[in-house]
Amino acid sequence: MPPPDLPHRLVKAGDDFTVWGATHHLRSRVHRAEVNRQTISVVGYVVRTNYDKAPACAVHRIGRGDKPGCRAFVPSFTIADEKGETGPAIDVMGWASSFAQLFTLIEAIDKAPKGEEPRIELKDEFWGGALPNPVPNVGAKVKVTGTYAVTFTKGSGGAAANPKYGILTTDRIDLLEPPPKAAVLPGMKLKKR
Repeated sequence: MPPPDLPHRLVKAGDDFTVWGATHHLRSRVHRAEVNRQTISVVGYVVRTNYDKAPACAVHRIGRGDKPGCRAFVPSFTIADEKGETGPAIDVMGWASSFAQLFTLIEAIDKAPKGEEPRIELKDEFWGGALPNPVPNVGAKVKVTGTYAVTFTKGSGGAAANPKYGILTTDRIDLLEPPPKAAVLPGMKLKKR
């Protein structure tokens, strides 16, 4: 009996890794050193975010502290090679230190004059990097450049780990296709919705 035909999947598209390629190399004994703890670029579609799970105590403008006892995680999104894909997916973290940073950016974008492309530029007050505008949301195609590894240790609330697919700690996010809907956090009232 002949061996089955397996689908051919690209490791890279040009200089950028595919999600499948990066995750394959991370799990490979032969190729792991090429991606593990290295700065790489990965292109993919945002298939999910954690914005809807933001605790109410953490959703506010910058300059206000979270309420005592508030346990919030850092904003993140997950990319895959295709929209809605359930296969290999990489968590993207390290682009916003808190939901307050994200709230302030979303609010500023919403307040921009109607009909104009909002060119809001904000830096994260703790990590210093530029916050992505527009905010990555489900359906967007992005190119994420950053350090790829099985752990994320940049947050002050502890480490996150994904030994199967890894975590991409962001240096830069380039929007290749906009999301069909703007990102919003729980409880936010936007005028442009």
